[in-house]
Amino acid sequence: QVQLVESGGGLVQAGGSLRLSCAASGFTFSRYAMSWYRQAPGKERGLVAAITSMGSTMYRDSVEGRFTISRDNAKNTVYLQMNNLKPEDTAIYYCTQVTLDFWGQGTQVTVSS
Repeated sequence: QVQLVESGGGLVQAGGSLRLSCAASGFTFSRYAMSWYRQAPGKERGLVAAITSMGSTMYRDSVEGRFTISRDNAKNTVYLQMNNLKPEDTAIYYCTQVTLDFWGQGTQVTVSS
């Protein structure tokens, strides 16, 4: 059974940092690219960052230079380090393997001004 379990969300002041984690199980994690998406209230879900199986990364423009995606294949875990958070980063963050259509339950990130 495939599971993606996110953790690390919370409430933080603008300028602060959070580190999201996503523990994967039930599939060969190391072979697949992984992504983080987010959905803010009243907005569509959108890609935040992605990492290939070989470690190449990409980011949406608004988080470039502030967020870092990484993975630890030995732990079947993907991370999202978020620095210099802004109120507009407030959203539910989802870990996903898009090709296989696996999604976690989401973790709430709230940034206060």
